[in-house]
Amino acid sequence: MPTIDNSDALNERMARAKFRAWHRGTREADYMIGGFFDRFAANWSEKDLAWFERLLEEDDVDVMAWAMKTAPVPELFAGKLMEAMQRLDYVDIPR
Repeated sequence: MPTIDNSDALNERMARAKFRAWHRGTREADYMIGGFFDRFAANWSEKDLAWFERLLEEDDVDVMAWAMKTAPVPELFAGKLMEAMQRLDYVDIPR
């Protein structure tokens, strides 16, 4: 799988996605969505980043329900990235 190159445009998209992932409005969503970004984004292809950017447009309640498997995942978001998100092994809650 090709990874995202270091072009300025893609770096800007990654920075914007990281900011949006960590500034969701609730601490729980920040840890889940931001933690997911931090754990996996370094190995994403441009297609993976586009998937995540679309995910960021969704309501946090929905994203969290899909990740916790309490609601069905829409076909648009189903696949390897959502499966990784559903493992929840990337959530690191500082104490």
